[in-house]
Amino acid sequence: METKQLEKEFLDMMEAEKRTVYKVCYIYAQDQDDLNDLFQETVLNLWKGFPRYRGDSKLTTWVYRIATNTCITFLRHSHTRPQTIPMTADVSRIAAEEGTSERLQELYKLINELGKLERALILLWLEERSYQEMAEILGISKANVAVKLNRVKEKLKEKAKQ
Repeated sequence: METKQLEKEFLDMMEAEKRTVYKVCYIYAQDQDDLNDLFQETVLNLWKGFPRYRGDSKLTTWVYRIATNTCITFLRHSHTRPQTIPMTADVSRIAAEEGTSERLQELYKLINELGKLERALILLWLEERSYQEMAEILGISKANVAVKLNRVKEKLKEKAKQ
């Protein structure tokens, strides 16, 4: 595929999926700098993988999988990264477009206290993804999705009561 055409298709895909990428990154970010880093790293990984996307799964499923894996890997290795000086990227503009309310921010705060897999699972559930799609994105069985999701919901209910 011609480079210009590939770039155009990627930019179109990013325009359509930027909210998805933002939401996944937001769930895993500890602060604005983390959010910027995660967003940038995810976009880079999407760009690297885009030429190899074959369409075996829905594009959104592929984006979720790349974003989730990028965030988990990024956080896993975050303690080994050297201290950096933050460079600003305006992903907060996407948050404003999302209309992130105080109540939603409180939900994200509770979700952020969950484990990595639990966070990914609840985010996909909030996005109304099917159990099959969640299983494909997370690499677990559909039955395991159902069990883990019920446990995560109960955990969030308990945290919300505190």
